[in-house]
Amino acid sequence: MEIKIEAILVEQKSVLIQLMELYNYDFSEFSDDDVNEYGYFGYSYIDAYWNDDDRFPYFIKVDGKIAGFILIRATCEYNKLLVPCYSVAEFFVMRKYRRHGAGKNAAMQVFNMHKGSWEVSQLPQNIPAQKFWQAVVNEYTGGEFNTFGSTEEGYVGFTFSNN
Repeated sequence: MEIKIEAILVEQKSVLIQLMELYNYDFSEFSDDDVNEYGYFGYSYIDAYWNDDDRFPYFIKVDGKIAGFILIRATCEYNKLLVPCYSVAEFFVMRKYRRHGAGKNAAMQVFNMHKGSWEVSQLPQNIPAQKFWQAVVNEYTGGEFNTFGSTEEGYVGFTFSNN
């Protein structure tokens, strides 16, 4: 299985919008979000990924087929980390490609593309994401990472550096 990360071009924005709907559908189990009156979840930051220099959209491709996406921000929301600081804003792997290493491989590729401090946060109720990210970050860093947040704070996550 060949796993690649490719920057999403503005001409491919409609594909990301469609994938974002699938992601939000999956994620609604944890976020408790509902569709709007038109049947869409929407994503208010979509245009920012082509208008802001501190956002990076990527497709995850498996054997040349789109398998998901990773949206990266060059800012950390919860921690004062060394600059540059990156965070995983959104991460989605279609069910067909889960548990085959596509997500782990893609995450590690993106980490390698952006050197600096990293913050990866999850909702406390999203236990599958917490387990996934802990395993990925632990393997990527050789156990050299920190945890942050709590259920009471409404977020949990991991920080590390790959300078």
